[in-house]
Amino acid sequence: MPDLLLELFSEEIPARMQGKAADDLKRLVTDALVKAGLTYEGARAFATPRRLALNLTGLPARQADMKDERKGPRVGAPQQALDGFLKSAGLASIDEAQIVSDPKKGDFYVAVIEKQGAASEKVIAAILPEVIDKFPWPKSMRWGAGSMRWVRPLQSILCVFGPETEETATVPFSVDGLASGNVTHGHRFMAPDAITVRRFDDYAEKIEKAHVVLDAARRADIILHDARDLAFACGLELVADEALLAETAGLVEWPVVLMGSFDEAFLDVPAEVLITSMKNHQKCFSLRDPRTGKLANRFLLVSNLIAEDGGRAIVAGNERVIAARLSDARFFWQTDLKTKLEDRVEKLKEITFHEKLGTQFERVERLQRLAREIAPLVGADPAMAARAALLAKADLVTEMVGEFPELQGLMGRYYALEQGEPAAVAAAIEDHYKPQGPSDAVPSDPVTIAVALADKIDTLTGFWAIDEKPTGSKDPYALRRAALGVIRIILSNELRIALCAAPLKIEADLLAFFADRLKVHLRDAGARHDLIDAVFSLGNQDDLLMIVRRVEALARFLDTDNGANLLAGVKRGTNILRIEEKKDGRAFDGDPDHVLLAEQGEKELVNVLDAVVHHVEDHVGKEDFEGAMAALAELRPAVDVFFDNVTVNAEDGRLRENRLKLLNRLREATLKVADFSKIEG
Repeated sequence: MPDLLLELFSEEIPARMQGKAADDLKRLVTDALVKAGLTYEGARAFATPRRLALNLTGLPARQADMKDERKGPRVGAPQQALDGFLKSAGLASIDEAQIVSDPKKGDFYVAVIEKQGAASEKVIAAILPEVIDKFPWPKSMRWGAGSMRWVRPLQSILCVFGPETEETATVPFSVDGLASGNVTHGHRFMAPDAITVRRFDDYAEKIEKAHVVLDAARRADIILHDARDLAFACGLELVADEALLAETAGLVEWPVVLMGSFDEAFLDVPAEVLITSMKNHQKCFSLRDPRTGKLANRFLLVSNLIAEDGGRAIVAGNERVIAARLSDARFFWQTDLKTKLEDRVEKLKEITFHEKLGTQFERVERLQRLAREIAPLVGADPAMAARAALLAKADLVTEMVGEFPELQGLMGRYYALEQGEPAAVAAAIEDHYKPQGPSDAVPSDPVTIAVALADKIDTLTGFWAIDEKPTGSKDPYALRRAALGVIRIILSNELRIALCAAPLKIEADLLAFFADRLKVHLRDAGARHDLIDAVFSLGNQDDLLMIVRRVEALARFLDTDNGANLLAGVKRGTNILRIEEKKDGRAFDGDPDHVLLAEQGEKELVNVLDAVVHHVEDHVGKEDFEGAMAALAELRPAVDVFFDNVTVNAEDGRLRENRLKLLNRLREATLKVADFSKIEG
């Protein structure tokens, strides 16, 4: 079956856009082809700095013929109805239609429309111009006199189609005057001449010889292995950076890794600053000494060509630029050290946190108060927590963080240690932002925990107070992340904190938001959604750790035979009770009358319930949820006997009401640990 090869060759595509662009190209073309009746066996998309390519295999040579029957008006219908039918069906006269008889509806006209499938080349030629013209680049540009927009000037379109074993043909179309063909170009500098292409295998082989590695993952693999080998040869190891690896793979078509060096004197600057400076400004990888773990005065760069001098001029140029950049970083470092963090706090008055929530200075004042109050709850020294909160945002006004915003917190820790602050305070300055994502570490030091909780809770309560809550997929202030951060800190450190009580005083609407985030967190961790709902249905729960422990205990209980069988019995009783409550329009509250207990099964259930309710309440009061579940298990035999031998809806109204009260008592007993009606199974 025929294959299709499409290449869109342009000026440099930004690295950050390449992966999505390749995916978009594959999606748009394949969706359009399938909609047109052309299925395919396989699809692969590729991106380099100068091209997007798509290879589709197993396409049919032409569309399938189509036959469509279109029902028309009844025989004898007004001429206006007949004319409309003829026009929509493409018939010249009503004689071209068939007459079909229906026993109920009578005779009516039917047009049988047969459409011969078009050659695939024609379908492709019709589809691709629209795909290219409406391609969803996040940013695009126009050039020359044309009206077309593309991420960078589009220079050529290669589009060939044909069977694997035969000659292919160019699919003819044009976009804004740019005609398709069978020609591409290799590497900009090392092989710029035109290359004629027949199909994908031929294309991949020829551009590889022309110094273009088509697959981005392979380019990244080449960079990684060459970088590791070059570092190892010098007794060093690569500082891993997945984001930088992906970016450099998107900057070159023929990756060549080279090593440079810088003055050892720069190593007095914190390693993270050097790494960030070299990465941000020159896209260079850092190296370290595996024996000491310290940064080495070497770096690796990724060139886009094989230089005649072995890359010496390229390395020298990068060394000059990096020396200048590291000089700037050292200047920032030395300048910042001259001013203490506490003396910078006043400048936070110049930074607006939010127009309705005041400045960063006002926020720091709130953080101090809150961190001091939280500290005793998490085992931290209140004065130490307040000190860390005071200094937590001070590095925002340093030269270094002004240049490299991603180093906020980290630089605060360095400056705090250099200025003699306690280690716990310095650690809290860096780590109070954590966790910022699902893979981020959770703070464990008490002082850091106090400041981290204060930071996130102040953010949440503040934005809740001004009614800036997340809506749908929109969460501009990352409030979901802040709530999840609070949850992870509390659960990871097994903290017993009542969110609604002092000092947090979380209001009901925000507590519901925490509940939703906790549900998401537990589901992601593998907890059953129905068990989460069963526990949350109890309401008035602001102790996150207790909720989790209750869910875990319930899961273990239901995995036992006693738990599973008791669940079945309780759900049966709850269903009966709900039906009868709806029928009578009232609840069956109150204790059952012992005088009306006629059957041995109901007598046994009443006796067991009296003891079990006391035991469950005692265990729940001690927060011994395992014990509460074990106590509930004592109900299982009596519940089984009750449903085997007792008719709830007895003819005697007094017996019926008494037995429904007994079922209500059973429901109330289980509600002390969870709402069993929410549990599936």
